[in-house]
Formats: sequence, structure tokens, C-alpha cells
Amino acid sequence: MENEPLTQLIKQGLGALKAGSQVAEQATSEIQNDVRDAQLTDALKKGNQTSQQWSARIDRALAEVGGSDQQENPVLEAHYEVSKKIRQQATDDISRDLGIIAAGQLALHYWIASFGTLGTYAAAAGLQQTEQDMNASLEEAKQADSEQTSIAQQILNKR
Repeated sequence: MENEPLTQLIKQGLGALKAGSQVAEQATSEIQNDVRDAQLTDALKKGNQTSQQWSARIDRALAEVGGSDQQENPVLEAHYEVSKKIRQQATDDISRDLGIIAAGQLALHYWIASFGTLGTYAAAAGLQQTEQDMNASLEEAKQADSEQTSIAQQILNKR
């Protein structure tokens, strides 16, 4: 496979990630208002800081591949809508916090898949900085997923 078609695919993926970063920023600020568990609040604040790093890495990767057209990200937009419904329909604080974690982990798995895929493609295309940035973001997303699982277990143990 020539690098140009692969680079174009990477550009498209990065454009979708950039749009997803904007959705995630909006969602996180809303979700933080609904959380009751202190550990989850802290994790979301940390996650917001991490997502800002991801956004900077995505921008750097976009520069390496020559930019991208503005895109939408219907996948993360759908996660955001599901998160809203979960929070609105929760009957108590515990189920709301657990629902926030569940929706957040679904989104994290999107990021894990995206960073992993784009990191692999970047390596094949010889885009070393993009590969490094995607792999760093991948590891952070995996760590955040693990932390949210741990918080969910602690919340469940409080019931």
C-alpha cells in the first residue's frame, strides 16, 4: 500500500478525533455537575486535563499529516446523548454515578480503539511523532478505563 492513501485515512481519523475532542469537552463539563462521588469527580477532572493533552497531540498529528478538513464525530455525539439520558433517568445518586462511569467507559473504548488503530497506521506510514502521540494517548486511555472500573467497584461496595 502506498503511503498517500494510508496518510489520507490517517487524516480522516485524526479529523474525527479532533471533532470528538470538542464533543468530549462539552460533555465533561456537563457531566461533572451531576457526579456525587468524590473519587469520580476527581477522575473526571483528571480526565478533562488528559483530554486536553490528547487534543494537543491530535493537533500535532494533524500538522504532521498536512491538516484535515473539519469533520463531525457521530460516534462520540451518540455517546454524549446516551450519557445525558442515563443521567436524566437515574433514580438515585449511586445509579447516576455508575451510569456516568458506564457511558464514560464506552467513550474511552472508542478512544482506545481509535488511538491504537491510528498509532498502528502512523507507524506503517512512517509518521513517527503521530505514532508516539497516539501510543501515549492509548496508554492514558487504558489507564483511565482501569481507574473508572476501580471507582465503579468501590461505589458498588458502598451499596
